[in-house]
Amino acid sequence: MSTPGRPKANPEARSAEGSPVSGALQFHRPVSVDQAISLLSSLPRSRMVGGGTELVALTRGGLVAPGPLLAMRSLALTGIGTHDGSLVLGAGASMAAVAGSALVQAEAPALVQALLASASPQVRNVATLAGNLLQRTRCPYFRGQAPACNRVRPGSGCAVHTGEQRQAALFGGGPHCMASHASDLAVALLALDARVVARGPGGERRVGLEALYPLPLPDDGREHTLHEGELITAIELPLSGAARTSTYLKVRDRASFQFALVSLAVALETGSGRVTAARLAAGGVGTRPWRLRASEAALLGQATDPASWQAAVQAAARAATEGAQPLPGNAFKLELLKRCMAHTLERAGAQPTGERR
Repeated sequence: MSTPGRPKANPEARSAEGSPVSGALQFHRPVSVDQAISLLSSLPRSRMVGGGTELVALTRGGLVAPGPLLAMRSLALTGIGTHDGSLVLGAGASMAAVAGSALVQAEAPALVQALLASASPQVRNVATLAGNLLQRTRCPYFRGQAPACNRVRPGSGCAVHTGEQRQAALFGGGPHCMASHASDLAVALLALDARVVARGPGGERRVGLEALYPLPLPDDGREHTLHEGELITAIELPLSGAARTSTYLKVRDRASFQFALVSLAVALETGSGRVTAARLAAGGVGTRPWRLRASEAALLGQATDPASWQAAVQAAARAATEGAQPLPGNAFKLELLKRCMAHTLERAGAQPTGERR
């Protein structure tokens, strides 16, 4: 997205490898991942920018300190393909490009559904996968820099306990933070057992989606576990029958450009008429994308004939809220999550089963 205040590049600077564009704001175009890592490590307060769909607002709001920007697009991390039994998505690929890929539509429909439920078409055209995964929390107390916001002022607590609670999390929170995670993409990827490929000064590593997001701590406002100088280069998810029949449901206050009250991604695999694998992830209810392991356990081994499946669905729905810690203003999400679970599993049960190839 073109954002207000983005510096205009002079042609001479644009052609120089890694050189900053003229103007008060330094804008670099590294020509390799290694060069980007070097710049991230050597330039104080530097950061990668993909579509830049929220950077200006964060900077103007005082939530991001101004610093040098490194263009992800210049790294051409936009591939979409398969390798060694995995679907591999470039971190710089746009949300729209991934949602429009025939390969992704065939191999991971839940991912496509999650992307199409995200933001607006205009934003999806420019926003990148990595940018979506690493977006800052949408909690209004963070965005408004409330005096009690642990992510703005570590150790200050969380204003939601005495304020507006509709969007607050049910899982993974506490006195210091109850902000629900905003990414639809992350929820789908968690259900699909995806990993991000991160590269930094220490080399390359793979991080599971759950491990990418830390639970909030009283004195730590971090929103991801990437190391200093690391950037995401790709996302990998295993090719499987479960992924090919996966599905995603999002419930929100209005039909577009709205974050989830509750969302659910389901990936099931069956064999010989029984569930052999189940991964369920919820959004809008956790301080990070939330695995619903009790519901998964309720489904494993269950028969998929209509009568047995209906009983299994109800058991999984009841288990979905185990461990929830609702506030008065978001307790309605408990019933909403159960109903979303029942509806999504019933829909999943009506599809051809995901058998291993």
